[in-house]
Amino acid sequence: MKRLPLIILICLIASSCAPVLREQTMQKAILDVHFSELKQNPILNKGRLFVIGGIIAKTTITKEGSLIEAIYVPVNSRGYLKDVTATNERFLALYRGEELLDPLVYQEKREVTIAGEFIEMRRGRIGEMEYSYPFFEIKEIYLWPEEREINRRYYMGPPYPFLFYRYRPYDPWYDPWWYDPWRR
Repeated sequence: MKRLPLIILICLIASSCAPVLREQTMQKAILDVHFSELKQNPILNKGRLFVIGGIIAKTTITKEGSLIEAIYVPVNSRGYLKDVTATNERFLALYRGEELLDPLVYQEKREVTIAGEFIEMRRGRIGEMEYSYPFFEIKEIYLWPEEREINRRYYMGPPYPFLFYRYRPYDPWYDPWWYDPWRR
């Protein structure tokens, strides 16, 4: 019984480092994607499995399946997005599964990690400009949960006369020192 908390703690730590895609997929796939290399040598890279991250720009349903257009974001060895800064590179990813990727769920500005087989370069348009997209067929996909904004007004105390007293709607008389959002 004394070891039970330790075992639970070890399980929680081990599960927090788990990859977002299957372990076999992560081992087989290439993580460092250079789109310039894909554009220069599409025939050499055809059929290779890549793990890429992205911010969805558009999801459409086609006769082939669900098509995602996304802005490229690099991933680390576990499939987590590295740096969510905007890049100038986009890609297309097609999902041919039995179920469709609903455009209301896979909507604009949502983050995804995709394991996809490189098929070809496809011509398309971004607004009025011609663009050459790397085109992947999705083997596995992970949609990141939406980050919700914290309503800071809920944590704010009353105005000036009661500035040093922090009102909590759940318990106005108890204000523990370790749970004070303003001390961070």
